[in-house]
Amino acid sequence: MTSPAELLTLPDGRRLEYLTGGAPDGLALVHHSGTPSAAVVDPSLWDAAGRAGLRLVTCSRPGYGASTPRPAPEGWPVPLVADADDTAALLDHLGIDEFVTLGHSGGGPRALACAATMPQRCRSVALLAGVAPFDAAGLDWSAGMGPENVRDFAAAASGREAYLPIATEQAAELGAVTADDIVAAFGGLVDEVDAAALTGGFAGYVAASFRHAMAQGPGGMVEDTLQIVRPWGFDVAEVTVPTSVWQGAHDKMVPFEHGRWLAAAIPGARAHLFDDEGHISLVARFEEILADLRDLASA
Repeated sequence: MTSPAELLTLPDGRRLEYLTGGAPDGLALVHHSGTPSAAVVDPSLWDAAGRAGLRLVTCSRPGYGASTPRPAPEGWPVPLVADADDTAALLDHLGIDEFVTLGHSGGGPRALACAATMPQRCRSVALLAGVAPFDAAGLDWSAGMGPENVRDFAAAASGREAYLPIATEQAAELGAVTADDIVAAFGGLVDEVDAAALTGGFAGYVAASFRHAMAQGPGGMVEDTLQIVRPWGFDVAEVTVPTSVWQGAHDKMVPFEHGRWLAAAIPGARAHLFDDEGHISLVARFEEILADLRDLASA
């Protein structure tokens, strides 16, 4: 079961678009989707959450979908840890105390931010192809990335003015993408493993999420990406919430070494590292991921 998208007015007057689904009376599962994305129903995750007895909660980050952008400063945006404040406000609105959280790709840092800022409420974290900090010591951050991501993050690291023209062109394409051309839209960011996963209903979900994310233009994606390449506002080495790291060697968006680094940097993290999975193909393991997330929460 799913609910239609709703809007929450936050303390600063911004509106936050959110969806709920899964098991209505279950332990809350906060899902932080990737960059770019917006609150669109993913039937595979919704169904898996319901079977796992989890109440799914997800939202569109500022500037995506129908969520109000944060006021854009002249320089860098606020650190991404601010997204945990929005999550806390949403959980309070829904009357939710304890929760577990799953972060995919660019959503990974947001899931960790929730663990860092709400350790008494967040019971466990799963990082699904989650990105590592841009300044991660000993990590060649862009090694192994597809050419599009190398270009995008290099531009973002130079600032908003350098990245905005690239993001504007991407937003025009992603705002009209369909399931039939989703593989082509990813270009060099997918190999044969992830291309094979981008079929059927899941391809339709990814395309719909991209289109909705671009409803207001590139602004959400710009701020989201700039936040990733800046200090996050917390230290992943200080996360005390039980965490699992899921990563595939065929990932050309967030390279395999990001997963290795996070698994080593987060105290006590469980590493699930696969030679035969990619960035997208890992979603076929939702049942396994959610079972592990529940196990961590009860440990």
